[in-house]
Amino acid sequence: MYYLGLIGEYLKNYMKTRLTYRADFWVEVISDLLFQATNLIFIFVIFMHTNSLGGWSESEVVFVYGFFMVPFGIFSCFINLWGFSERYIVKGEMDRIMTRPAYNLFQIFLENVDPPALVGSIIGVIIMIVSGGQLGLGMEWWTIPAMLLFTLSATAIYTGIYTTLTSLSFYSDAPTGILPLMYNVQGYGRYPVTIYNRAIQVLLTWVLPFAFVGVYPASLFLEREEMQQMAWLTPLVGIVFLAIGLTAWNFGVKKYRGAGS
Repeated sequence: MYYLGLIGEYLKNYMKTRLTYRADFWVEVISDLLFQATNLIFIFVIFMHTNSLGGWSESEVVFVYGFFMVPFGIFSCFINLWGFSERYIVKGEMDRIMTRPAYNLFQIFLENVDPPALVGSIIGVIIMIVSGGQLGLGMEWWTIPAMLLFTLSATAIYTGIYTTLTSLSFYSDAPTGILPLMYNVQGYGRYPVTIYNRAIQVLLTWVLPFAFVGVYPASLFLEREEMQQMAWLTPLVGIVFLAIGLTAWNFGVKKYRGAGS
């Protein structure tokens, strides 16, 4: 209940800020929509020159992209670690976090909550509904529970990977770090992993498992039998990488000695 109360208080403060600067809210929403539209148009342009991409039709690729957007929007809203090193390490705000009784990582998540990012998740659901209709996909009794399970699992994968990389900031005061590079790598998860060469497939499956935030879970709903076993591994991969991320973070926090050290 204590942490639920904190969530409510942080969201109240967020709304007060946004009501003061309403234009910023809508600019952020529109910018995110334009970015997602650009990626979607890119897919359509590709299929203007081919009928299939690695054995995947246009509607299937669009469905995978739609699924990719759902957990990414949730992650961007509640697990926003962008700029952590500059704000909390270089500028010393981690000292303030460490003096409070709540779990430090939970505080950082709440301080950087970004509700406009959820618009991307909503658009992703719409894209899946439209492309699924074009493919003639049916709604089964397990569809919604499986969608929720895979969405939470994919969000856990994002959280684990980015928390692990962010924890490296405790060992270096570089203001940027590796997160911008990782943001570009995750873009490969928007498309079917089979269109890449074997080395990239292994990378996106077992090292940086961004294939589990897009094509693998989406393949279950697309009835791609060759990937359904991989789809059901998504919750396990989520648990493993979330555990790695939290372990790396907790170990890194112990190395933190304050802004003046």
